[in-house]
Amino acid sequence: MARSTNPADYQSVPRPVAAMPKDFRDGDTIAPHRHRRAQLIYAATGVMRVTTASGAFVVPPQRALWMPPLVEHSLRMEGAVAMRTLYIAPGVARGMPRECAVIDVSDLLRALILAAMDEPVEYDRAGRGGLIFRLILAELGAAPRLQLSIPLPRDPRLLRLCGSFLGRPDSGATLDEWAVEAGASTRTLARLFLSETGMGFSAWRAQARMVEALSLLSGGTPVARVAERLGYRSASAFSHVFRRTLGKTPRQYIGR
Repeated sequence: MARSTNPADYQSVPRPVAAMPKDFRDGDTIAPHRHRRAQLIYAATGVMRVTTASGAFVVPPQRALWMPPLVEHSLRMEGAVAMRTLYIAPGVARGMPRECAVIDVSDLLRALILAAMDEPVEYDRAGRGGLIFRLILAELGAAPRLQLSIPLPRDPRLLRLCGSFLGRPDSGATLDEWAVEAGASTRTLARLFLSETGMGFSAWRAQARMVEALSLLSGGTPVARVAERLGYRSASAFSHVFRRTLGKTPRQYIGR
């Protein structure tokens, strides 16, 4: 089978894992869709924003997104993206979550994903291809999960406010101000935040800013500029929060 860039061609491949390389330009989008197989969506270069009904995810280089089967999602590319996708038959990747998750890609897993792209689509199960894909599944099961998701509510009022904030993450609007805009009491909005996102307002806003920070840093935006765009008083204040949240400074996290 010749290598295709149409995902539909990989859903019934007679192999447990199928590899598809595809390149995108800055600003390219993929409309909401779903696949029968699970996906490991990896970008060798560029940043991907992936949105589902339950959350928004930023996938910087050297990270990947686990997408379970039949989950509807859309994508937007930031920078030139070299996407390398693995389509994994249901039940093959044991131990992987039933929900989307961003995972850290080790040097070994990265090398295996890239090597998989050079194998025939119907690779030799008993040969090099079979070994590569079996090792990919083993590495995938051991890969650390990263908190690079922004849970999204279903309540239309809250979803609209969250979407507005994601467009302006430097906003310092308080929950009281959001409540006025939503036409609800502060207590009602706080309860909605917790019940629909699993997080309080302040925690959700901090998480959204950290995810946006990773997108900006991965795209080469200087630390000082990232701090300014996210509404922090200074680069040092931003770096302090970043390190407290992720255990590394911004430069350490991106420059590994």
